[in-house]
Amino acid sequence: MAPHEDIASFRIDIEQGDIEQLHRRLSYTRWPAPLPGDDCAVGVPVTWLRDLATYWRDDYDWRAAESELNDIAQFTTVIDGQRIHFLHVRSAESGALPLILTHGWPGSVVEFLDVIGPLTDPAGNGGDPGDAFSVVIPTLPGFGFSGPVCEAGWTTTRIASAWDELMTRLGYRRYGTQGGDIGAAVAPEVARVTPGRVVGVPPMAVPAAFRKYPCRTT
Repeated sequence: MAPHEDIASFRIDIEQGDIEQLHRRLSYTRWPAPLPGDDCAVGVPVTWLRDLATYWRDDYDWRAAESELNDIAQFTTVIDGQRIHFLHVRSAESGALPLILTHGWPGSVVEFLDVIGPLTDPAGNGGDPGDAFSVVIPTLPGFGFSGPVCEAGWTTTRIASAWDELMTRLGYRRYGTQGGDIGAAVAPEVARVTPGRVVGVPPMAVPAAFRKYPCRTT
C-alpha cells in the first residue's frame, strides 16, 4: 500500500546540548524542607522526588530510550491544522485487525511499547496468529512530538475525528480503538463520531507506570 502523500517519516534526534541543559537544571533545583512525615498524606514526598531527579540526571539513559523508539516506525502528519506524531506497525498476518491506541495523561506512546510485539506478532509471543493486530499509536495533540497545539478546542470529540482521519490516510476502513486515562475517553468517542467503522472498544487498561506511582489514589 502506497503511503499517503501527507504522511512523513519521523526520527527522534534530541540535541546533546538540550540533554546537558536539562541535567544542569536538575542540579540547580532548590529543594524545600520535607514536611513532617514526608509521605503522600502531605503531598509528593520530597525525598522520593529528589531521588527521582537524581536518577533522571545521573542514571537515566536518554540515548538508549531514543534508540528504542527509533527502532519503531514513526511518522507525522497534519490533521485539522495540528501536527500529529504516531507509531505505525503493520502485522505480517494477512487478517490482522487495525487497532488505534490512545495514551493517557501524563503519558506518551511509550506506555504501549511492551504490547506492540504481542499484538502484531502473537504467534511469535506464544499466542494465536488469528489474534493479530496492526497497531497505530498516535501522540495526543499538545503532547510530545504532536506539540505544541496551534489553537484551543482539542476536545475528545475533535481528537476522535482526527484519529479517524488518520486511520483513513493509512488505508484502514474498519478498525478497533482502545485507550487508558484520557485515552479511555477518546477511544469510545472515536466509535461515536464514526458509526460503522469501529468494530469494538476494549476496556481500559491501567498503564504499569500508574500502578507503580507511590501517590496514586483509588
